[in-house]
Amino acid sequence: MKLTSTIRRKFRIRNKLKKVSNKDRLRLSISRSTKNISAQIIDDVNNKTLLSSSSLKKNFTTDKKTNKTEISKIVAEDLAKKALEKNIKKIYFDRGKFKYHGRVKIFADTLRKNGMEF
Repeated sequence: MKLTSTIRRKFRIRNKLKKVSNKDRLRLSISRSTKNISAQIIDDVNNKTLLSSSSLKKNFTTDKKTNKTEISKIVAEDLAKKALEKNIKKIYFDRGKFKYHGRVKIFADTLRKNGMEF
């Protein structure tokens, strides 16, 4: 089976993060589509998802129109609030196959402003 370039990029980035990861840091994986964005904090040692946040949940749907960058800020603030409640501050940012610009960069900057370290 031939792997596409996006799948190879995703595996390459994820494997680099897993090689340099410490036991005290968790991995934050991000996924975005054309309209929505979701993220989860994963413990790679135990292979469990600890926290997740998504723009598909009911509390993110609003009557007024919001653009995609505002939605990514809202999701990042929600995830940071959940993480700080569970005393998670140090993470690795796994951008997956997405470039670090646009909504992904805004997501990361919002996490940093709300107390996450990566």
